[in-house]
Amino acid sequence: MFTEIEQDNLSDIVNSNDIVIVQYSASWCGNCRIMKPKFKKLASENENIPFLMIDAEKFPESRKLAKVDNLPTFATFKNGILVNQTQTNKVEVLVELVNEVL
Repeated sequence: MFTEIEQDNLSDIVNSNDIVIVQYSASWCGNCRIMKPKFKKLASENENIPFLMIDAEKFPESRKLAKVDNLPTFATFKNGILVNQTQTNKVEVLVELVNEVL
C-alpha cells in the first residue's frame, strides 16, 4: 500500500504497524522523483505493508526517526524500531533493504 504522508505523524504509523517502509524525499530532489515509481512498484507487490513517501523538509519530526542526511533515504521499521536505512538511486539496493524485513 503506497501513501504520501501529508502530516508529521510517521511515528504514529510506525508504532501501529508491524512493518513500515519509508522513502524520504523532497520536491527539488531529482533522484527522489526517479525512485518514486520504483518505490510504488514495490508497494504494489507488497500490498499488506505500508510504503510511505514523506517530504523530509516539511516534516522534521518524521525525519528524525531515521538517519536522514541525504536524499532519497529509504528506511525500514519493524515493531516500531528502525531496522535499516540507506541512501540510494538503485532499485536493487532498495529491494535488498525491503527484503531484510519481509
